[in-house]
Amino acid sequence: MPIPILIHTVSGSPHSPEEICAAFLRTEEWSTFQGSGPLPGIRRAAFEVKTPGWTGSVIRVHNTDGSSHAEEITRWDPERGISIHFRNFASPVRHLATHFTEDWHFLRTAGGTEVTRTMTMYPRHWLGALLLRPISRLMKQAFEAHNRKLAEG
Repeated sequence: MPIPILIHTVSGSPHSPEEICAAFLRTEEWSTFQGSGPLPGIRRAAFEVKTPGWTGSVIRVHNTDGSSHAEEITRWDPERGISIHFRNFASPVRHLATHFTEDWHFLRTAGGTEVTRTMTMYPRHWLGALLLRPISRLMKQAFEAHNRKLAEG
């Protein structure tokens, strides 16, 4: 099994962790993720499943290139962070990766919150690992741009 690919960003936000989590739940705002270069952005997102306490909730994401995938909330702790499991990718990503995970860790600061955002991509095979490398660089650029938008809004 190939080694997972890791993307890591750290950014500041004037918002509290609870405000960041509340914004995350407003799926109508997910289109602020605009991608990077050929990496698509999000056209729209909506809950397919909502659970009490949010863990286990599933969000269907429709991308600007016509593809879609599901994101399941696997950890919901509005004070410390959240985790999301990406699955059910459309082609070609489904042939390259089994799944992605994304973790948001929050640290309160005098000016708001430091947000550490980490995505781990799990390639299916060596070719997937090779092709996901440039995608991971685009994803990091997209995260950095998205982090700036989240800090503004």
